[in-house]
Amino acid sequence: MRELWDGLGEHFLAGPGVLDIMLTDAQNDPATDPNALRARLLINQVDRKLVKQTVMTSVYGVTYIGARDQIKKRLKERCAIEDDTELFAASCYAAKTTLIALGEMFEAARSIMNWLGDCAKVIALENEPVRWTTPIGLPVVQPYRKLGRYMIKTSLQVLTLQRETDMVDSLLSSELCFVSFTSINVMVKRQRTAFPPNFVHSLDGSHMMMTAVACKEAGLNFAGVHDSYWTHACNVDKMNRILREKFVELYEEPILENLLESFQKTFPTLNLPPLPERGDFDLREVLESPYFFN
Repeated sequence: MRELWDGLGEHFLAGPGVLDIMLTDAQNDPATDPNALRARLLINQVDRKLVKQTVMTSVYGVTYIGARDQIKKRLKERCAIEDDTELFAASCYAAKTTLIALGEMFEAARSIMNWLGDCAKVIALENEPVRWTTPIGLPVVQPYRKLGRYMIKTSLQVLTLQRETDMVDSLLSSELCFVSFTSINVMVKRQRTAFPPNFVHSLDGSHMMMTAVACKEAGLNFAGVHDSYWTHACNVDKMNRILREKFVELYEEPILENLLESFQKTFPTLNLPPLPERGDFDLREVLESPYFFN
């Protein structure tokens, strides 16, 4: 999934992207629109490197503050704006503009992220962690739980320790005094915000494992870290073909439909949100895309 976003990021500045928004803002009157001057200041700074990190991390739920800090770091590296106050203001404007453009250009991806988060919230409010099985059969459970306190009394002192609340219950049979603050042990907000990026990471991992197995079957040496794949230089073209084929094979499966079905089987009484509308992108175009994964 992230590889597809990387390919889209190559073209993010075209069409209804960051540069178009800034060009429009730059035409406004600075007396009535303070962003006009910032847009004029940043027009020559807008390139792929400036926004790439924000584009890539948006699929993992990057916040406005995170985007601002990312862009500020890029601008500072270039020594583009010397005044710290103006640098901060320009970074705020650029971050806001980038997130607006992302929302317009990747509306479907945003709707999927929101759907994943909404499902996680419904499940977590039942005091259950979000769990799923990856396309290659690996079970995953999000571990985010609130910490509970318990005290250990000794002849010398009383120690107060913290442990995840699901683990504390097993200690109640011993001579411990456990203090709980809530009846909901899972961290609802963390379960919700972490699920979209964790789910995407699990798909990335599935793609890597499928590629690794196929490379072995083809007699290629393979190594990889997350979305960085390596083989001997003489076999790069073969690996490029394999990883594209495995990407198409992975995402031709009804991944979201399977996920919803698994949630409904595990939690049959919950009212889960409906699936987002499916787009019309021809996945097989990935096979011919030179910038999909490079």
